[in-house]
Amino acid sequence: MEQLVEEYGPRWEPGPYERGTDGPRVILAGVDTSPTGMRAASYAAGLARRQGARLVVVYVASPTVWTGLAAAAVVDMQQQTFEEEIEQLRAELRGSADELCLPVTFTVRRGETFPELRQAALDESADLVVVGASEQGGHRLVGSIGNRLVRAATWPVVVVP
Repeated sequence: MEQLVEEYGPRWEPGPYERGTDGPRVILAGVDTSPTGMRAASYAAGLARRQGARLVVVYVASPTVWTGLAAAAVVDMQQQTFEEEIEQLRAELRGSADELCLPVTFTVRRGETFPELRQAALDESADLVVVGASEQGGHRLVGSIGNRLVRAATWPVVVVP
């Protein structure tokens, strides 16, 4: 799977910037198809629409640690799952961008979620990062993506429950 970048909705023009008075101009949402991931996308889209900002939606296809040791059938099944999630997100974003007249950039990256989201935020010069809260219990011990982004942040981070 190559990195994917698609543009939906109207063309975005940043306009003049006034320090201290403007809200975020580029909002990055790290999403997946989980309920909290979809709520994060909705929250970020609403905020981007109200602020007149550009929305950058990033999906990270993150293979499990065991992928290298798994049988080819398991790897193919995981790849198929990624492709199905990407198609689901693509369809929803395309429709929402047109309906809300919202400029959206959809990016698919491959790798570990935290460094890929961090790098995407840096690459896009994001003013705000929005992610969904982790639904996995083990993240209370190790730290969730949202928690890690807050600690390493160069930008404000919103974690949507």
